[in-house]
This record gives sequence, structure tokens and C-alpha cells, in this order.
Amino acid sequence: MKYAWIFLFKAVWPITLICEVLGVSVSGYFEHQRKRAQDRPSVPDRRQSNEALLAHIRAIHAEVKGEYGWPRVWKELLGRGIRVGKDRVQRLMQAHGIKARGKRKFVVTTDSKHSLPVAENLLARDFTPSAPDRVWSSDITYIATDEGWLYLACVIDLFSRQVVGWSMQRRTCKPAW
Repeated sequence: MKYAWIFLFKAVWPITLICEVLGVSVSGYFEHQRKRAQDRPSVPDRRQSNEALLAHIRAIHAEVKGEYGWPRVWKELLGRGIRVGKDRVQRLMQAHGIKARGKRKFVVTTDSKHSLPVAENLLARDFTPSAPDRVWSSDITYIATDEGWLYLACVIDLFSRQVVGWSMQRRTCKPAW
């Protein structure tokens, strides 16, 4: 019990003086400290736990395809039962270059305010032709792929609503006019 008092006062007075006042040997105090350290369960190496935590962070980041930043990764870790501080998650992600993908900026693809000639409206919104191959309609769209944008143009017969033709290209064609 006397050794507990030494622990309390060692920040204020030298250990040798405290041991002399309490009537215990200095070597006995250090032997007691050594035994206490052996009895204590070993604390896992922080570097090892950082590596394990980093593995969890990378797994979550891959699952969500890089959309989560540190706040949502931290909440996901807590949701999975991994107790960790948010500052530690932020520091680990920053140190290893793990960050959220930014939101894409909206890009306007249609420009109605131009001085180019506009084709005459021959259908007058009558989309029910009386026979096949009289009225065709077309549209173009773009599809995001891992290799970039893929453009798809499709032509349909408005009578049968069947595809007459289609084309896919990596780039758009420049207009002839």
C-alpha cells in the first residue's frame, strides 16, 4: 500500500526522498512497479491498430466508391462497432491520401440561344403516322463509362416504334453546317 503513495507524490518529490519517508527501499519500489507492469494486460501497439484501422477505412472507401469523406467514414466505422475518434480518422485519411470524390459540376449541354438556322417543324406534333417508314425520329444521349463518355444516337420509326438504326461513338461528330 505504501507503494501507491509513492506513485501519487513522485511528480512532486524525488522517489528516493519519498521511499526514505515511507521507510521502503528504492529497489523494492522499482521491483513493485515491474511486477505491476507484468500483471497488466498488454496494450496493443498503436501503430498496429492504426494499420488495422486503415484497412477498415480503405474497405469502406472502396465499398462506397470513394464518395465518403472522413465524417461519413467515421460514422460508418462507429456503425460497424469500431470505436475510434473522428480526429484520428481524419488524420489517417489525410496522411494516406484517402479523400472523397468531389461532386461533378452540372454542365449545360443545350444552347438554345444561337444564330444557327433551325429546321422547320414538319410534324406539327402529330406523332401518329398512318403508315410505316413515313416519319422517323431520333435522339442522342451520352453514357458515362470507365473509359470516358460514350455517345449513343438512335433512330426509330414512329409508326411501329421500332429502332431503325443506332450508332455509338467515343466522340461526337461536328455538325455539317
